[in-house]
Parts: sequence; C-alpha cells; structure tokens
Amino acid sequence: MKAVVITSPGGPEVLQLKEVDDPQIKDDEVLVRVLATALNRADTLQRMGRYDPPKGDSLYPGLECSGTIEAVGKNVSRWKIGDQVCALVGGGGYAEKVAVPAGQVLPVPPGVSLQDAAAFPEVACTVWSTIFMMSHLSKGETLLIHGGSSGIGTFAIQLATYLGVKVFVTAGSEEKLAACKNLGASVCINYKTEDFVERVKEETGGKGVDVILDSIGGSYLQRNIDSLNFDGRLFIIGFMGGIKTEINLAGLLARRLTVQAAGLRNRSRDNKALIVSEVEKNVWPAIVAGKIKPIVYKCFPLAEAAEAHRLMESSKHIGKILLVAP
Repeated sequence: MKAVVITSPGGPEVLQLKEVDDPQIKDDEVLVRVLATALNRADTLQRMGRYDPPKGDSLYPGLECSGTIEAVGKNVSRWKIGDQVCALVGGGGYAEKVAVPAGQVLPVPPGVSLQDAAAFPEVACTVWSTIFMMSHLSKGETLLIHGGSSGIGTFAIQLATYLGVKVFVTAGSEEKLAACKNLGASVCINYKTEDFVERVKEETGGKGVDVILDSIGGSYLQRNIDSLNFDGRLFIIGFMGGIKTEINLAGLLARRLTVQAAGLRNRSRDNKALIVSEVEKNVWPAIVAGKIKPIVYKCFPLAEAAEAHRLMESSKHIGKILLVAP
C-alpha cells in the first residue's frame, strides 16, 4: 500500500508518499481501506519530531479516518467486511489501509458522506471526553472556546449549542468570527482587537463563563482563570501559547475553580473504546438529526500532504482539512 512517511523530522516537505507494507491486524482489530483522513495539530508536531506515536501504533501520521472494512479479526463480532465506517486511530490514517481496534470504530452517520465522515472521530472524541465527560458541561451553562474556527472549535460550537449551552468564542479574523456565529456561537470575540476577559465579563454581568475549552495553554492561563464564574472549569487540550507561565492562585480558591487537562492519543485502548462508545450514544444522534455538520475547508490528495500541512500551519482554514486516498 501507499502511505505518507515522515522521512526525517522537519517542515512539511519531509512528508512523502511511499510504498510500504500493509498493516497486519490483531484478533480484536479491523482493517480499513481508507477513503479519507483528516489533519490534526498533533500531526504537525509528530512531523517535527515532537510527538511520537504511542507504543504499538503505526509510525505514520493520521489520527482518524473513514473508509470500508476489508478484513476483521477473529474476536470481532460487531463489524463485517464491506461496512462503511469512520475511526479513531493512534496513527496510520495517512495511508491506503490502517489497522483499527474494533472498539474505536464508528458507523458513518446516515446523511453524511463517507469522505466527510473522516472529519468527525478526533473532534467528537476530544470534545465529548473533555468538557462533557470530565467538566460536566450542561444545559443552561456558558462555554468559551478558544480558536472557535478550528476543527475542534467548529464541532464544539455545534454540539454545545445543540445541548442548550450558550457559546462564546475567540478567533482572529472577522471571517472566522462570522463562521462561528453561523454555527451557533452567541458571543464572538476577535482576540487581536479585544480583551476576551473584559468582553466575557461584560456579556455575563461580571460573572464569567462556566467552562473554557483551551488549546493555547501557558500564555492564556491567567486570563482564563480571570474569565471563569464560581465553580468554573478550565479544560486545557493544547499548548500553542507555551507550557510555562506564572499565575495568581487566589482566584482558584476564591471562586472554587477547577483546572483540567487531557490528551486523547496516549489514552489506553480500553479508555478510547469507552469514549467512542459514549460518543456514539450521545453525539451521533445529533449528527444523524442534522444538528451537527462536518465543516470541511479543503480536501487534498494523499500525495499532497505537505501542502495540506502548510495550509494548517498558516491557520487560514475554518474547520477541518482532509486528505483523500487514491
């Protein structure tokens, strides 16, 4: 099969499509013939040599895919050859075939194309496992999403709005803010021209929001704390603004705040299977009902993975970027 190989740590140019061996499936895995995969920031970090795949997972990049099952392990009962699916993987999505633990496979939601389904697994599992399963975001609360126009952001806006949450977002251009508003965000803040803490306080009568989903990290930590309501929860899923900072702890104590953080890729297979099961139960019905749509900015052939990475790193996109296998 062909797969995108990281020939050495570096810029997008190190991604090259090469002929490699087909993956071998274990008894509890399925083999998926990939139609499409989607880019994630983690892929760019892996390409630069800063984010190794978990032990036992494929060395090729790609954390999600959609396609058709070509083979099933002997312990797999739910899935059969020919099923159209999408899946969460620890690596190997940038390839024509990938081995997937059966518990990390999801049916393609009715009404969504097989290609577009590749845009869902990573964002759905990330958003549900963090601010819902761990921060217990619930109907009637308020949520601030940093990077509202990202793949994670565009999904979180739709899901939270569907579940009765008032959504605030930050983004860096009027075009991105307009896209967020169209998806259901109530308060759209341009972080380049406005102080998001002031705007959040202004829009909440001085209280702050209940939950924040943050991919920035260090440089936003104090301001995030300052933006939270009593019993507020900050969930950190990325460090685009650095991993070190200094904060004043007084606000945490005074307002009973919680700071949480988690990744998805390095969780155990059992933990991922639990998350995927919860996503199918709680999120898939909203997609089937047409309340959450795949937001796909651009599709590239697998051979143009380098160009796709350049687009992601330019941050000009809104939603997800897909790679389509030949």
